[in-house]
Parts: sequence; structure tokens; C-alpha cells
Amino acid sequence: MINTKLPKMWYGGDYSPEQWDEATFEEDMRMFKLAGIDVATINVFSWALTQPDEDTYHFEWLDSLLDRLYQNGIYACLATSTGAHPAWMAKKHPDVTRVDYEGRKRKFGGRHNSCPNSPTYRKYAERIADKLAERYKDHPAVLIWHVSNEYGGYCYCENCEAAFRDWLKERYGSLDAVNKAWNTRFWGHTFYDWDEIVVPNALSEEWAGTRTNFQGISLDYRRFQSDSLLNAYRLEYEALKKHTPHIPVTTNLMGFYPELDYFKWAPYLDVISWDNYPGLDTPHSFTAMTHDLMRGLKQGQPFMLMEQTPSQQNWQPYNSLKRPGVMRLWSYQAVARGADTVMFFQLRRSIGACEKYHGAVIEHVGHEHTRVFRECAELGAELQKLGDATLDSRFQAKVAIVYDWENRWALGLSSGPTVALDYVNEIHKYYDALYKQNIAVDMIGTETDLSSYDIVIAPVLYMVKPGYAAKVEAFVEQGGTFLTTFFSGIVGESDLVTVGGYPGELRKLLGIWAEEIDALLPDMKNEIVMKQSWKDLSGSYDCGILCDLIHSEGAEVLAEYGTDFYKGMPVLTRNRFGTGDAWYVATSPDKDFLSDLLSSICREKGIRPLVAAAPEGVETTLRAKDGQEHLYILNHNAGTQQVELQPGSYRNLLTGEALSGAIEIPGRDVLVLRGE
Repeated sequence: MINTKLPKMWYGGDYSPEQWDEATFEEDMRMFKLAGIDVATINVFSWALTQPDEDTYHFEWLDSLLDRLYQNGIYACLATSTGAHPAWMAKKHPDVTRVDYEGRKRKFGGRHNSCPNSPTYRKYAERIADKLAERYKDHPAVLIWHVSNEYGGYCYCENCEAAFRDWLKERYGSLDAVNKAWNTRFWGHTFYDWDEIVVPNALSEEWAGTRTNFQGISLDYRRFQSDSLLNAYRLEYEALKKHTPHIPVTTNLMGFYPELDYFKWAPYLDVISWDNYPGLDTPHSFTAMTHDLMRGLKQGQPFMLMEQTPSQQNWQPYNSLKRPGVMRLWSYQAVARGADTVMFFQLRRSIGACEKYHGAVIEHVGHEHTRVFRECAELGAELQKLGDATLDSRFQAKVAIVYDWENRWALGLSSGPTVALDYVNEIHKYYDALYKQNIAVDMIGTETDLSSYDIVIAPVLYMVKPGYAAKVEAFVEQGGTFLTTFFSGIVGESDLVTVGGYPGELRKLLGIWAEEIDALLPDMKNEIVMKQSWKDLSGSYDCGILCDLIHSEGAEVLAEYGTDFYKGMPVLTRNRFGTGDAWYVATSPDKDFLSDLLSSICREKGIRPLVAAAPEGVETTLRAKDGQEHLYILNHNAGTQQVELQPGSYRNLLTGEALSGAIEIPGRDVLVLRGE
């Protein structure tokens, strides 16, 4: 459990009472009680209020706030406020602000404008975290520490350039090793002195944000910046832990955010927390996949839903309202996939600046007689009723999909073969096919142990890190099923091609050799033609984006290309390796192919859906605790749907109703069923 002080699903969100007067604060306390809110995230952007100059700290307002929240039955997720440095700091210490990708020195403004390698920022951020922890280490309201806010953004200043050289010295040990890793004899880039290495940005190696002359340099700079921001976070983490080892520490992540390697961050977060902001047209499976990724960062440990909006965002091109029932539905979707909290941004709408039109539990009208408030209060009452029944329960999956930030960076920096290749989209295609069949999936990293899975899928595993091929071979040899796709096994961790034939280190496992890779234009297609029917696979399917021209080196060929000069060449292969199987899909197939392929493989491994039958738009998950299983059924459709449960009897924890067999679930409704 995250914190035993409040042994129920935490319910609340970001609150900024410093923006309001006394009467408003008192009214908020009344309305929070009506809504069942019991946790407020505070002090997120209050650094300037607390520290008006280098040596002065004003904590009195925070003392009063924490005391009054606690007196009203509300606990605190207490932030360190370091997501935005004060104006005086930028004026007096220019090193604190970043240099952007174009080489321009930033002035004070916005947020996330602090250089993670600025001595000034690091000094004062660590200091305020230390002072907060020392002051509030015994305050009964404090449930958890919230460091900074939504870390992100790179810096290209002189401090970062110097720190990058130090990072390279630690990683490689010598300039010779750097030159080798970056292949610097290309275009005469050999470095003879560490000071010759400069940051890769628009002034040196890169352009358009993702294009680069030297993938190795740019890839390492992304690793370095992710590590730099992590090190800045760790300064605060250690300062907090020095005084409060008993209080968990987190920072809010952002799902598939591209700039930070969250798998490297995860060991330094006591609990994962993240901010969920899908649009009205975001596929429900993509949101589910992101929840699963956040859960997978700490190998299945429950996470915090730190932020979501009760109604609408303010920063998307089209900021649609959440339709009636959707806020509750999406909140339970997070819970169903591992969340032990339901929290919002924000509890009361700001009246000025860029978030004044971002939704809130308490709208600008200021009273409880709104649709949004009523829905929030109803959800608060339900979570109070659930109590600790589902807390700390674990998600169960026998299928895993591999996602790797470094692989994503390398693919994004690639100088070919097509701009149409999107790593996250390819991951989602495989996830979506399983989601629609109600097959549970874990999202895992390359460091995750594979022994608990029957099937591991690694779409577009372009970069194979040291030891990973051997790890997958051992998994398959012992009976596992591994599936990877086109453009896999091409490079190692420095983005240098593994010579000797694609797919490099995976060649023996897969039993194939890829001779060439064809990039199709957006309006071009090829065909996957089955040589003969295999389980659900039969006939032909469309494919596109990239087509590997492969030869079998022992793998069974199940399907061939149907058109172009490589018609008749293998496109789907299966290689027996030890007691397991290694599959290769040599192109990007249509959704029908993926549905048929993955249903066939899952059925062969004895993996079945969580319900006997469910229409499209109905999502199911299973969480287990102390031998007790909780089946979540979520209807994303606007109308009532019928679901056929697996044999057995169930009780709906939200209503107490006994259920079995064929049941109906109203539109945008949720069932939480306990087996009996």
C-alpha cells in the first residue's frame, strides 16, 4: 500500500489555495467534503512565494495550509515546488535558465526552464527540499512527497556541454572508445581532445529536431539529458529521504513522453505516478497501453493516477468536454490497470493565465450545482464504499510487449529508410489487437525478467542491447514464444550496424536472413499471402510501410509476399528454437492480420480472454489480491452491451448485485466483480 495513513483509494488532486482568499478557501473545504476528496496536492508551483530571495524562507502560509487541511480531514501530497524557479534567481544567476535547441539563451518565463546542470538550480532545489522535509517530517497530513512537476525539456548551455563531456568520460573511459562508438572517421569527425566535443543541436550536428549527421552523438546526448534531469531529481529525493525515510517520494511522469527514459527513473521513485490526458478521439486501447506502461516501470507495482481532468483540457487543438459518465469510466480504467489513486488537475479552476480554462472539480461558477461536481461527488462516494478492497492488488498477464526509450530515440534519429515508421504506433498496433480480444498485456523494458511470461512481443526491435539476444534465446529455449518484426536487430547500443546480415544478433534465434528493406510510399501496399491456413490465419492481408526481403535459414515459412519483384519471398516465419518458437513478421500488417495471428498464438499457448465474449468497445482487466480476483468490465460504448462471463458466480462490489452468465452493462458504465 502507498501509505497506511489513508488505507483507501486516494481521491483528490492539485490545489492552489494561495491563489484565493480566505472565504474561498473555507468554501472549498465544504465542497471537498461533499465530493469525498481526501487528498490535495499542494505547493507545486510556490517556490517564489516561499523563497523571495536567496536567504529568506516563508513557510508560515504552508504551515497554516497543512494544519487546516488536516483539521478538515484532508491529507497532503506535498510538492517541493521546484518545477518553476523564482524570477529573482534567473535575474541574479543567469546560469539557471536553459539554452534552447537553436542556441538561444532563455530568459525568465514559463516553467521547466531550469538547466539541470546549473550549479545555482541544483543548490537551491536541494536546499528547499531539505528544508521542507525537515520542517514537515512529522506533520500528520503529509502522505507523500511530490518532487518538481512533469520533468522534461533539454538544455544546450555551456554547463551542459561540460557535463556531457564528463558523462562521456564516465561512460566510455577514453576518447578512442568515443570515436569508435560514434564512428567519427565518417566525415572526418575524429576527436583528439575532450573539449572538441560540442552539444549536438541546430548549431552543430542536428536540424529539424530529429535529424542528425551522427546518430551516436545525438543518441548519447538524449541519454545524457535524461540522466541529467534524473540526477537533479535525485538531489531532492535524497534530501527528502534524509529526514523522512518513511514517507514515499514520487514525481509525475507523462506516459510515452519521448525525452526521458522512465525505466531508468523508476528505481528512484517509491511509487510511479503519472498524468493522463487523452483526447476525445484517443483510442481507448492507447490509454490502456499507457497505463500498462506506467505499471510496468516497477514490474507490476500499483501506481498513482496523479492528474486527469474532470471535464476538459485547455492545451489540445480541440478541447472537448468529457461526456456524462466518461470521467468516472476513465478513472476506473486507470484503477483497472493498476492505479491505487484517482486524482485530478485541478480542484478549483484558476481565474488567470494559461490554465484558466482547464477543467476542475469546482468550476468558475464556484458552487456544487454543476454536472462535473455531481459526477465527482458520486465517484468519491463509490471510492469511499470500496475502501481498501482493491488496494495493492496486482495485474496478471502472460503476454508482454517490449518498449524501449533508447530504441525509440535511435529509430527517430535514423537517416532512413522511411519517415512513416513510428515506433509507438507500431507498438500500439500489436497492443490494440490483444486489447480488442481482452487479452491481458504487460508493457515491459529490456531489463525486465521474462520468466513469468508465455509470449513476449518486441515490435521493431531496431537496437539490440548487449546481452539481450542471449536473454531472449534463453526465454525461447525454455519454451517461451517470442515475436519480433521488420527492421529489427539492425544496430547495437551505439547505433552502429551489426554486420554479417540482418537481423544481426537475432539471426540465429529467428532462423532468417534479411537481404534488403523496401520502403513503400504512403499509397503503396503489398500482400501477406498465407501458404496454407493456420488456425485463424487464412487467405491474404494488406501490409505496408516497410517490407524486409528475407530468406529462411531453417525457419518455417507460413506466408509470402503477394506482389512486386519479391512476390513469393517469405513474410511470416516461425522458427523452432529449443522448446519454444521465434516468430518474424517482415512487414507492417493490417489489423485483421494482427488480430488473427495473435489470437492464434495465444490460443496455442492456452491464453484465453478474461470473459467468454464481449463486443468491441468493452474492456476487461483482472487484478488479484490475497488470492481474491477482481474483474473489471468497462463499457466505452454509449449504449448498453452484453457480455458473457466465464463460468462462475460474481458479485459487483459497487452495487452488491450477484451476477453470472450473460449480463448487460449500460453505456459508459463500470462493473467491479469479485469471484465467489
